[in-house]
Amino acid sequence: MDQQLGHEKTITGLLPVLAGTDFIYGPGMIDMGMAVSFEQFLIDAEYIRMFKRTQKPVPTDEDALAVEVIKAVGPAGVYLSQRHTLKHMRDEISVADLIDRRMREAWEKDGFKDMPQRARERAREILANHHPEPLPDDVWQKILDIIERERKILCK
Repeated sequence: MDQQLGHEKTITGLLPVLAGTDFIYGPGMIDMGMAVSFEQFLIDAEYIRMFKRTQKPVPTDEDALAVEVIKAVGPAGVYLSQRHTLKHMRDEISVADLIDRRMREAWEKDGFKDMPQRARERAREILANHHPEPLPDDVWQKILDIIERERKILCK
């Protein structure tokens, strides 16, 4: 995992989302899709959360109060003093799990961990501690039915 991979993942994920797609292909894939990485999957999930955020509509006439605040405060005004801003600003905060947004000094003090290192630690933690609920019997049966139906078609 390097800067080129991060750039490629960003471009190939963000541009389709900005074009209006609702499906992002290849989370976790590396080496032209020939391999999957737990670390890359977690990094991609973080990117995808950010990409999906770009699809959230910007307030329009549907939020008349927001439009009034924008008109009243203007382009150079201070929005943080507005009740409407205080009420809604927490909805707009982008929270990252793997992107380290601390000051460089704090990052250095904490061991210079880059994003792949943080993702590797998180993947190991998930693999060691996550215990998913088993699928209900009826869901398992549907999966088995699909497999059996396709086996019959393929084995004709």
